[in-house]
Amino acid sequence: MAGGARLAADIDAFQAHLRDERRLAALTRRHYGRDLAGFAGHLESAGIEDWEAVRSHHVRAWISRDHRRGLSPRSLQRQLSAVRGLFRYLQREGRVDTDPAADIQAPRAGRSLPATLDVDTTARLLDPPAGEAPTDALQCRDRALFELIYGAGLRLAEVAALNLDDTGPQPQELRVTGKGARTRIVPVGRKARAAVADWVAQRHTLANAEETALFVSRRGRRLSHRAIQARLNDRARRQGLDRPVHPHMLRHAFATHLLESSGDLRAVQELLGHADIGTTQIYTHLDFQHLAEVYDRAHPRARRK
Repeated sequence: MAGGARLAADIDAFQAHLRDERRLAALTRRHYGRDLAGFAGHLESAGIEDWEAVRSHHVRAWISRDHRRGLSPRSLQRQLSAVRGLFRYLQREGRVDTDPAADIQAPRAGRSLPATLDVDTTARLLDPPAGEAPTDALQCRDRALFELIYGAGLRLAEVAALNLDDTGPQPQELRVTGKGARTRIVPVGRKARAAVADWVAQRHTLANAEETALFVSRRGRRLSHRAIQARLNDRARRQGLDRPVHPHMLRHAFATHLLESSGDLRAVQELLGHADIGTTQIYTHLDFQHLAEVYDRAHPRARRK
């Protein structure tokens, strides 16, 4: 087998490992596959045809090249994660002895605060205008969908993957499968429960008989990520919001509003399904930002004349 084909075959085997053993999301696997294909191409151009021959300077040269081409620090970090994961797999298989990327650091990315919505804007987005109630199945579906994302702090992939048997008629709690196939139980608020109940009562008018998804399209099949994003953005426009809104903003709003009210970072971590509390700590910065705004408005020494 030629060197390039041998490298590609090992990448394919690693991809199968990510799918079957580590159960990574399809999107993550696609990113890793693209990154590793680029790395293999870089190695071939340098005359490297076997993973055993890869040294740290080959990895640094690849990362430096893509950095010069303008690739973001976050993407460079993902590339290094892909290479490290591959070499851990090859070490386990007895194919290599060391990981040449182990000590290489990507340029540090500045940590930006996630875009979120305040309580009033969230209510304006989710609540129908006064005196108006959802009338058809699609309206009921969208209301249930967005109330559930905000009411339970779900990721886009998590809400899209929900099945009908994950809920009861008015679910008090929900079993959610998140990143890394980790399962968590989350409570469901009053408004989300009512909205889901209204939708489930009408779901049969759209869903195909064999479809298991909780949320379905007008064609009766599981609602896609893109469709959910488009419906939410359309709703934001119709409700008069002056900016695009994506589903993760509702998840951020869920976390921010809980933390502002409770101050319980550990509980927010559990509800969001974060494996590392360091990920959740970004919301302490959002919470401080909120407090700083209150201070600037209210304190006699902070108010502008």
